[in-house]
Amino acid sequence: MRGKELCGKIIGGLAADHPDLIIVSGLAYGIDIASHKAALAANLQTIAVLGHGLKTIYPSVHWSTADTIAKKGGLLSDFLSDALPERNNFIKRNRIIAGISDATLIVESGIKGGALITADIAGSYNRDVLAVPGRPDDQWSAGCNNLIKYNKAALVESKEDVEYFLNWQSAKSKVAVQRTLFSDLDETERSIYELISAESEIAIDSICRSLNLPVFKLSAILLQMELKGLVKCYPGNIYRAT
Repeated sequence: MRGKELCGKIIGGLAADHPDLIIVSGLAYGIDIASHKAALAANLQTIAVLGHGLKTIYPSVHWSTADTIAKKGGLLSDFLSDALPERNNFIKRNRIIAGISDATLIVESGIKGGALITADIAGSYNRDVLAVPGRPDDQWSAGCNNLIKYNKAALVESKEDVEYFLNWQSAKSKVAVQRTLFSDLDETERSIYELISAESEIAIDSICRSLNLPVFKLSAILLQMELKGLVKCYPGNIYRAT
């Protein structure tokens, strides 16, 4: 119960400042369905990645929620339409959840389970992994605690923690930052900052193509912008606005 409540609180809080946020989960019992419902309640788009074909909904009690998700997000599967919900399918679908998400947040997990598989896959994809801690004697927090203990996930207790680790800002904050900083930027820097701000993250090659700038010139400008605290560089020459 604690996990579901916290899941709803974090998603509801993020929705207020990030209305374009998309919640991705697996439509399963527990935190999966709680996250979908919290997204729908907050008027966010949500995607359910299925471990079976689109002619089936498993568990069947989530049929009505799946129907609403299909209208306000989407149902996604890489299985044939007639494929049944077999155990191995749910492990396979976790790679899609990890792959299409900027970050994976584990709210509750035992010492073993699908959530930990998703976290491992997300880590292998160089995606951010976050986890909510729990009491040492809580079996449903053992997986989360281990992720944090062994530095496989960042510790998250609130929506502010999510924003901090993902370097997100609210829409209002972005406007305030732009008004303050744009007066100090030249035309090229402003174009770069606007492009990076419009994306959750963007590779330096994509910036070069979009703005028709040579990489040697762009690298020098990005370095100066990073020193000013405007952007941050991540592994793989991926940039995000601060």
